[in-house]
Amino acid sequence: MPERNGNSTTEQRETEAERRQRRARFLRELTEARELRDRVQPRRAKAARLRHAMRMRTFRW
Repeated sequence: MPERNGNSTTEQRETEAERRQRRARFLRELTEARELRDRVQPRRAKAARLRHAMRMRTFRW
């Protein structure tokens, strides 16, 4: 088992920060890809919006 000392917690924080940066980058790219798909295929995007709206209406909180 690795020892818990000041060094490992600092490395863990850096890893956590890197993970958050990677996640933020991924979410930005995902949003960009969705916007591009919506522009390229407006009919499919409209159908997806309608399906999503129907799911939201029938969802029980």
